[in-house]
Amino acid sequence: MEKPVLHLENADIYQRDNLVLSKVNLTIFKGDFYYLIGKTGSGKSSLMKTLYGDLNLQKGTGSIVGFDLKGLKEKEIPFLRRKIGIVFQDFKLLNDRTVFENLKFVLKATGWKNKEEIKSKINEVLQKVGMQEQYYKNTFELSGGEQQRIAIARALLNDPELILADEPTGNLDPKTSLEVMELLNDIHKSGKTILMATHDYQLIVKFKQKTLKCEGGDLFEVAQQATV
Repeated sequence: MEKPVLHLENADIYQRDNLVLSKVNLTIFKGDFYYLIGKTGSGKSSLMKTLYGDLNLQKGTGSIVGFDLKGLKEKEIPFLRRKIGIVFQDFKLLNDRTVFENLKFVLKATGWKNKEEIKSKINEVLQKVGMQEQYYKNTFELSGGEQQRIAIARALLNDPELILADEPTGNLDPKTSLEVMELLNDIHKSGKTILMATHDYQLIVKFKQKTLKCEGGDLFEVAQQATV
């Protein structure tokens, strides 16, 4: 049987000392796309942070892209983050550098050495997000939608087994949100696995995918029509 990309069993998710989600059971396989919905404070972000190693998994068991979340050591976190792509609401780009330098910074930090390989990888991901013409621009010159495209390109650099998108359209207007969602949809169709936290019900209705909801300390899957 194929191994899941992400598997949580009876996992308790904490935000500092507060238990925000209890006994979470979740299994995501290669090629899945799940939305993660729920009100502010319902535990979406804490769950995301636990998955990329920002918060410890204190109770229950969990594995993500081959890493044990329960016993995750500080020194393993950079290796975990090479195998997952993270897209944040506020882009988290380095504003004092060009698009190219932003992406090069990540590759260098994750052990890439060869200049030609770095260049060709950056070109490849920029092409995927339709931004190859903008490689020389400083990130502050770009619109919000363009910055998010670069952030998605950055998430694709190390061919991640899983993309965690935390409110990727949260800072964008509706038209741009739609464009970014279409891009994520295409990336999913190319075979990538995506878990996306979102408040944007318009997108959920338009791009139908499996949906998980955080509510009242629980995480459960909801039927599509019940999400509106």
